[in-house]
Amino acid sequence: MNEMKIEIGGRTLDLATPAVMTILNVTPDSFFEGSRRFSAGLIEEGVRKAVEEGASMIDVGGYSSRSGADDVSPAEEYERVARGVEAVRRVAPDMVVSVDTFRSGVARRVLEEFGPCIVNDISAGELDPQIVPLAAQYGVPYIAMHMRATPATMQRHTEYTDVVAAVEDFFEAKTAQLAEAGVRQVILDPGFGFAKTTAQNYLLLGALRRFARFGVPVLAGISRKSMIYKVLDTTPAESLYGTTALHWECLRGGASILRVHDTRAARDVIRLFNYYNECHGDETHD
Repeated sequence: MNEMKIEIGGRTLDLATPAVMTILNVTPDSFFEGSRRFSAGLIEEGVRKAVEEGASMIDVGGYSSRSGADDVSPAEEYERVARGVEAVRRVAPDMVVSVDTFRSGVARRVLEEFGPCIVNDISAGELDPQIVPLAAQYGVPYIAMHMRATPATMQRHTEYTDVVAAVEDFFEAKTAQLAEAGVRQVILDPGFGFAKTTAQNYLLLGALRRFARFGVPVLAGISRKSMIYKVLDTTPAESLYGTTALHWECLRGGASILRVHDTRAARDVIRLFNYYNECHGDETHD
């Protein structure tokens, strides 16, 4: 569990070089309107664009986790996710697929129907404990994100004595639990925007490198979130420049995966960051 790579479906993805995870929202109500791809044509268009612009993996979600979003039945969530995964498998058979769900039933149906996928769980098994042994059973990478309560109520739970220490303690317990359950490939996500205030998000961003001590890849999902558009007094649609600026800071903090709406912009940041490091040797990691 201590290597910066993931193995899935016979493929090895080396995360020593940061990777781009492109978001494919098969939903009508995700917080960023430009990411909503509900029709078959828009779904395929999104997949092709992600591939052309250099995505390393595509994260398919069918349940909007924004605060206040409508609930979606497991059957409807699966139907949405299946449309997205099917499109990825058809358009880009070699693309690594991640399934954004906290429901073990949805994850199981996807794994049985479409084969190995990363399981991206915003609750780290807190909302559906059966998703952890499921990831172990299928031997797939598992993304454990820090969140309190549920997406509908999370912003009522932002009281921390020390938000960085709280997330760190959560990861300490969670990585031990996952190892005991037999999950061998773990990715940690501090959960920017999930049960955190704007200021707390920036405290986490500044302390991102502290999570490297767990010896597993760290995912940063800040793309177009309120931590950007609230500070800039703008909207998600107008937050690409702010996202790009903070992606550099995510990389400087050791993020192995950037989860993004804008593939090309994120790839460019990674290319520039890698070149910067080549020019400076190991100085950037001091």
